Amino acid sequence: MSFLRSAEPEKVHSASQGRCYLYVLPCAYEDLLKLGFSRNPLSRAQQLQPRYFEFFDLDRAFAVQTDSVREARAMELRLRRALTEHNAPAPLTIRVEAAGHSEWYRGAYAMLDAQARAMQAQGHLVHRPLRPWLGRELAEQGDLLFARAAELLDQLQGEPELLDQPPLARLRRNLLDTLDAHAALGIDLAPRLPEPLLHWYRRD
Repeated sequence: MSFLRSAEPEKVHSASQGRCYLYVLPCAYEDLLKLGFSRNPLSRAQQLQPRYFEFFDLDRAFAVQTDSVREARAMELRLRRALTEHNAPAPLTIRVEAAGHSEWYRGAYAMLDAQARAMQAQGHLVHRPLRPWLGRELAEQGDLLFARAAELLDQLQGEPELLDQPPLARLRRNLLDTLDAHAALGIDLAPRLPEPLLHWYRRD
């Protein structure tokens, strides 16, 4: 589990009404992408890969905003049918528990990009590139990050260097993934971390 996940959980099985997104997340280093729909693309990206900000090319990623889960689901289904010949296996580094092993496609970005532009011309709001949108979503969680970091620091008795000990390696990795995401998305960590943890992170 990540040290910090989006505060809004996935709700695709609840009421259909409410903002939802069709998202396209291209991999950074190969012609492979993930297509899906989610009420919270940030949360979904975090679930798929803890280093999502490196794994996916966020400057080519985009999301089409819809007014309901039903609308986003219908868009995804239509696109999936058109992309049958582009089906590809999921990367091995995708989390199994995230149920992210379907809707991966190779050689499909140009077609999906064209479809998104057509949707935009029809009046849909398209967040492209997705990096700034993800950054704003993550930045809004500043108070939550500080609270969790303060709680962690208290558990460490004010000594963040304890995170360097082997028994805490998993916690350390999860924390670094979270803080590196903020840095990668251009979010200032200074007001979002207790000072001892900030010094530890900058040292690391």
